Amino acid sequence: MNSKLEMSAIRRTKRRVFNILEGDVTEPASRFCEIFIAVLVVLNVLAIILESVPEIHSAAGPYFHAFDLFSVGVFSIEYVLRVWSYSEKYTEPGDSPWKGRKEYIFSFYGLVDFVSTVPFYLQLLMPGTDLRVLRMFRLLRIFKLSRYNSAMDDMFEAIKSEKDSFSSALFLLFISCLLFSSLIYIIEGHDQPEVFPSIPAAMHWFILTIISGWGNVDPVTYLGVALVVVTQILAIALAAILTGVVSTAYTTQVARREALYEMEIREVLADGVVTEEEEIKLKNMQAKYGMSDEQVEAIAAQVRAEKDLPA
Repeated sequence: MNSKLEMSAIRRTKRRVFNILEGDVTEPASRFCEIFIAVLVVLNVLAIILESVPEIHSAAGPYFHAFDLFSVGVFSIEYVLRVWSYSEKYTEPGDSPWKGRKEYIFSFYGLVDFVSTVPFYLQLLMPGTDLRVLRMFRLLRIFKLSRYNSAMDDMFEAIKSEKDSFSSALFLLFISCLLFSSLIYIIEGHDQPEVFPSIPAAMHWFILTIISGWGNVDPVTYLGVALVVVTQILAIALAAILTGVVSTAYTTQVARREALYEMEIREVLADGVVTEEEEIKLKNMQAKYGMSDEQVEAIAAQVRAEKDLPA
């Protein structure tokens, strides 16, 4: 009997930890946890930036180290708690406790949580080794903030939904790179062999021109000048195409998110009664999608008005 009560207490604790870390609106500690982690991440990024200044590092090095120890401790505890509590994500009969845990460990956020702390432990295991490059992985902690904001998820979903358009744009970029690099090699290769010794070197010029508008090389032939102008125009066109695809896809994703919330509200209001469980579900969806109270109220008002219309 005692063992059953103990297991029940552990299960309740695990469920509550899961809800807190996942931002459940029914948990008062959830909001505090989000703010605390977000502030700590921002302070970490600022500390990494300031630590790179030699004068500041020499004056406050021990403080930076102490703060890093504290941060690694907090992020490590968070990671362990997430791995432990994610067994509560799938609780249907037949589900394995490791189903949710594996999903988190190999997810984008799980990898960010792991990689942002592992350099510290590598330094402990290999003292004296120069791991400055690995320590810069601490900057990945900034991606932990995206867990509390749906903007990055919306962007990834937008890109995923428009993958055909992106594939077409990238294919066009590849063909252009191959064509213009070959042309600049043929036109300028004899006059500037040290700059365009091969087509791969010309590809480097093309990529720089596309990205920055200037490939750090001045052509010496008239055909080369004309080709550079065409390349710069192409860069503007490709940037416009990709920007248009991203903006359209992102707008569509935001509209889809509002449509999903509206669909949920319609289901909740179908019987005219909003239970506590349904209200909690709507609030969690609002928090997940990052919707304001004004947006939610406008959608709810529209649904209620449609229900009151005569058939």
